[in-house]
Amino acid sequence: MSDTTTKTLIGGDFLITETSAQNIFTLEDLSEEQKMLRDSAREFIDREVIPHNERFEKKDYALTEEKMRQLGELGLLGIAVPEEYGGLGMGFVSTMLACDIVSGANGSLATAYGAHTGIGTLPILLYGTEEQKQKYLPDLATGQKFGAYCLTEPDAGSDANSGKTKAKLSEDGKHYIINGQKMWISNAGFAEIFIVFAKIDDDKNITGFIVEREGTEGLSFGEEEHKLGIRSSSTRQVFFNDMKVPVENLLGERNNGFKIALNALNVGRIKLAAANLDGQRRILGNAIKYANERKQFQVPISSFGAVRKKIAEMATGVFVSEAGSYRAAKDIQNKIDELVAGGMNHQEAELKGVEEFAVEASILKVFVSDLTQHTADEGLQIYGGMGFSEDAPMEAAWRDARIGRIYEGTNEINRLLSVGMLIKRAFKGQLDLMGPAMAVGKELMGIPSFDVPDYSELLSEEKAVIANLKKVFLMVSGAALQKYMMEIEKQQHLLLNASEILNQIYMAESAVLRAEKHFSADAVEVAMAQLNLYKAVEKTISAAKEGIISFAEGDEQRMMLSGLRRFTKYANQPNIIALTEKIAAHFIEKGHY
Repeated sequence: MSDTTTKTLIGGDFLITETSAQNIFTLEDLSEEQKMLRDSAREFIDREVIPHNERFEKKDYALTEEKMRQLGELGLLGIAVPEEYGGLGMGFVSTMLACDIVSGANGSLATAYGAHTGIGTLPILLYGTEEQKQKYLPDLATGQKFGAYCLTEPDAGSDANSGKTKAKLSEDGKHYIINGQKMWISNAGFAEIFIVFAKIDDDKNITGFIVEREGTEGLSFGEEEHKLGIRSSSTRQVFFNDMKVPVENLLGERNNGFKIALNALNVGRIKLAAANLDGQRRILGNAIKYANERKQFQVPISSFGAVRKKIAEMATGVFVSEAGSYRAAKDIQNKIDELVAGGMNHQEAELKGVEEFAVEASILKVFVSDLTQHTADEGLQIYGGMGFSEDAPMEAAWRDARIGRIYEGTNEINRLLSVGMLIKRAFKGQLDLMGPAMAVGKELMGIPSFDVPDYSELLSEEKAVIANLKKVFLMVSGAALQKYMMEIEKQQHLLLNASEILNQIYMAESAVLRAEKHFSADAVEVAMAQLNLYKAVEKTISAAKEGIISFAEGDEQRMMLSGLRRFTKYANQPNIIALTEKIAAHFIEKGHY
């Protein structure tokens, strides 16, 4: 693997390049402006949202709309919208930061905020004509109007391009007439501007349209859906019955709607990771508070090892989730800045920047939403029977967390996507995976080195372990590709195993580099990076072994299993129970994350 002195701006390159800690961005690197944004957003959430969480659980849709308007007044709906269209024009990291803090109070507001600022606004910002942007963005950026995104249909979910909603040009050529229906549309109850996808005539691909609620005939809505969680998030079906849309409201180009949808979802995926972060922190904070107050056998339950283990692992999950999310956010921002500096307009640069790191966006979406569900489950468990009651905060948090694994493409789809996108980039020559994979194969045939490495530098052995986990991925995926070639997409079980390894590598590396960059050897953050790496190695061994046994036989299988053992050694592995206790003691004493 090569070493780099400057951060690469190629998505997926982390697999074949050693990244320096100084070249990643972390929460500790926030600017003063970003810290002010974070603090003002958190102050609003603590004052205006948290006290009303009980109302959010009672399907108070008007409350969600009210809080969204207040967020608009604060400028928090227009973080990513350029100043010339009424927004704040801040960078991608700031967009992630706002999403992080605003979304932590409850899933209902998080859903409304994410749907509006992401898939409800970005398609116009990124694909709209100048006239469309001037007309719609100022109201969307300030909360004068809210946006919604109409893609999913009863028979078109993950296969978004198979939708049956149709559009045809009117005889006078002034309107498109749309017929069909959409379902699970967030913000549908109060949105005024809808991004609608339909196929014109017998086109192969869908096309995007901007639809205004006011004055549009043939537009109607179903009743509010009753959902497991996010109960005050407005979710309705939307029906189009000979609905007329002015031709000037076609978004982007005809037949280009599928690309608009995909790029909007790429942004949505990484922002969904951010939207889970403060929720994780708050769940952990409530769990620690309860564990410190709840006494059994005359002592707080926070003194029991079984509870301390949960708290340590929950805190570690937050640290790792933050590390990966902000690392990728800054990589995207850097790519956008690089493209703009090269002469590309900002609209195109943002599209290309997000698209470049689509692999990382899918990794983050899966890892963080899975972990948030687990964190909520463990938080509820710490509360015991009280956690199952609506009188405690964990019940709502547990229900709200569940949707994260379905939003923006299910986690199963995103697992397949992340590996599939890597493979396509390799076949197109955009990312050299086969060269390093062949080098790993050659290394397997050679005699292992018996030299004793120098691991005196902080986290140097951990970085060596991560480099070897990358070899595991290249070994397994390279051999699988050689066997199945273009048929690899049909091997979903195998791709899921590869995805698990990929996710563990990216997140473990992000955590280790964050700890190395900012903390000393005795810091709890280093302990969290080490604890997470231990678990990442164990998960990698399990996923890789299952994959190897599934497609390799005889000598090839024996050689690869031997390689797996070689590449997953962690010679000076720290005492995991001692690490866990150190982390738990720190946060239990602190009282929050």
